[in-house]
Amino acid sequence: MGGPVWGVVLAAGLSRRLGQPKQLLTLGGETLVRRAARAVLDAGFAGVVAVVPLGELGLRVRAALTDLPLTFAECPRPDLGLSESFRAGLTALPGEAVAAHFALADMPFVTAPHHRAVLELFRETNAPLVLARYGEGGVRAPPHLFRADLFSGFTQAGDHGPKHLIHEYASQAAWVTLPSAALRDVDTPEDWARLRGQAGS
Repeated sequence: MGGPVWGVVLAAGLSRRLGQPKQLLTLGGETLVRRAARAVLDAGFAGVVAVVPLGELGLRVRAALTDLPLTFAECPRPDLGLSESFRAGLTALPGEAVAAHFALADMPFVTAPHHRAVLELFRETNAPLVLARYGEGGVRAPPHLFRADLFSGFTQAGDHGPKHLIHEYASQAAWVTLPSAALRDVDTPEDWARLRGQAGS
């Protein structure tokens, strides 16, 4: 399908379980948020929005993204959960966007080719959803792409994305299978210690 598809990097979380801003953790000499943003930028989207928090943390996250060609959106209430970041990202999209691809800032092993596979499958199918699953077990996790006609359905609350849309349109979704090794994120100190050990960092 023609028309611009935008990427959205969700980076406004407060990292309560981790005890420090996960966006600013450094792996291989680069913050997680910058690594995630570069991967989405390199995938070939028409543009990329980075959703950041307000205040001092937001300034620090922006600083970590210095010189990258991003559009910034502020999430006014990240304390209400990830759902607020999704909606903040949508508000920053141009009206001509035909779809939005959502990625998380704390999944450092999701690469540009992974994001590009989602984008290309949308171009081929024009499916209302393009969903990622990881490994032989088929664990569903971001990144996910939503066609623009679904944007008005982002009515979810709490610390998750629009699961109701995923369930409603599951039979029409297109799926990209990604390697299980890419399904690593950071929620707790134990996650971070494990991830650093696996990465040799």
